[in-house]
Amino acid sequence: MENFGNKPILLAPAGNWECLAAALQNGADAVYFGVGKWNMRCRANANFLPEDLKDVVNKCHEQGVQAWLTLNIIAYDEELEDIQLLLETAKAAQVDAVIAVDPAVIRRAHALGLTVHLSVQGNLSNWEAVSFYAPYVDTVVAARELSLEQLSSLSENIRKHDLRGPNGQLIRLEAFVHGALCIGLSGRCGMSLCEYNASSNRGSCYQPCRREYIARDAETGFEFKIQNRYIMSPKDLCTIAGLGWLLKAGVSVLKIEGRGRSADYVATVTRCYREALDIYLRGEKPSSEQLESWKGCLRGVFNRQFWEGGYYYGEQSDVWAGDRDSQATIRKEFVGVVTHYYAKPKVVELILQSGNLQVGDRILFTGPTTGAVEYVVPSLQVLEKPTDFAAIGADVTFPFPTKLRPNDKIYVLRDRIRNLY
Repeated sequence: MENFGNKPILLAPAGNWECLAAALQNGADAVYFGVGKWNMRCRANANFLPEDLKDVVNKCHEQGVQAWLTLNIIAYDEELEDIQLLLETAKAAQVDAVIAVDPAVIRRAHALGLTVHLSVQGNLSNWEAVSFYAPYVDTVVAARELSLEQLSSLSENIRKHDLRGPNGQLIRLEAFVHGALCIGLSGRCGMSLCEYNASSNRGSCYQPCRREYIARDAETGFEFKIQNRYIMSPKDLCTIAGLGWLLKAGVSVLKIEGRGRSADYVATVTRCYREALDIYLRGEKPSSEQLESWKGCLRGVFNRQFWEGGYYYGEQSDVWAGDRDSQATIRKEFVGVVTHYYAKPKVVELILQSGNLQVGDRILFTGPTTGAVEYVVPSLQVLEKPTDFAAIGADVTFPFPTKLRPNDKIYVLRDRIRNLY
């Protein structure tokens, strides 16, 4: 594996095979993923099976990308044997790091010689806390609520006090750069536990904070009108315009949130931040045109609107989402699946199962190996006859430049029409 040294790392999420392929194809330096039920997304259908672990790691390593296993739940006594077994499996699979917060998990992973990263649930906010964890961890995720000044101070004190992890290198500082924010302190929230007996710190959050609530006077029954009904649901974090400031503050692992998101989300966000990071690594700054282009792409995939800079700039006005659903400017319509790809003429054959297709449509292919690939339909044939339009149920062929696989899904991408009134 490549030794990244002090080079900044772009860390992308992978909740399934499609998302893993999307992350690898769009410039991630490292990928984080969960296996089974021992992580914070065990309810989100965003995990691999234990038997997938070796294959996930191998796919990452084949691309020169690090594979980081997320094992960040709060563990109970009766679970430690199973967690030990997973850690041993991770060791055998040559996982590059384990992301954890429970001291028992951290200590067991360290004892096996695994590289350990402290999860954001550790709410790490000062250098003495880094010193406390230093015998066990090589990377720490800073609390989400820190400002740029606090991140810079944390990084400076890591250097000043020469805080090194078990690998002998200065401890790396990781921070979130894009994706969902939570009302809880660095992800630690008890609301789901109180309402559903399903703990967010056990990966079982029902996200009640994303809903509308009514404020009612308990004595009189009078209901107060709240200007923003989603009073506990923050907008998504977006730092694409301030990436240079995070790097200057000493952040060297840039984390994209989204193990529960789709492959096109992973592809788009990873690609945009990869392009931005590469510009900064060349000692340059992105132009205003580049920034607007990236923002447009990021608005096209899942988002709850954006809070640019988040807590990093210390600005906390207009931070609440206006809706519980995605505000993406592009919507996906599933229309069918690939039945065959003819390699020599580079032609794809597909069946339209639930929608129509026409020349000029912007489309998206997704699949476990394909990842997420966008394209514009150049021409169509139905029953070997050229046509501009193909209806649901049709067997369709058209040129496509790269390999697709049977059962890859095809979506038509359309501009989302919003009610402005």
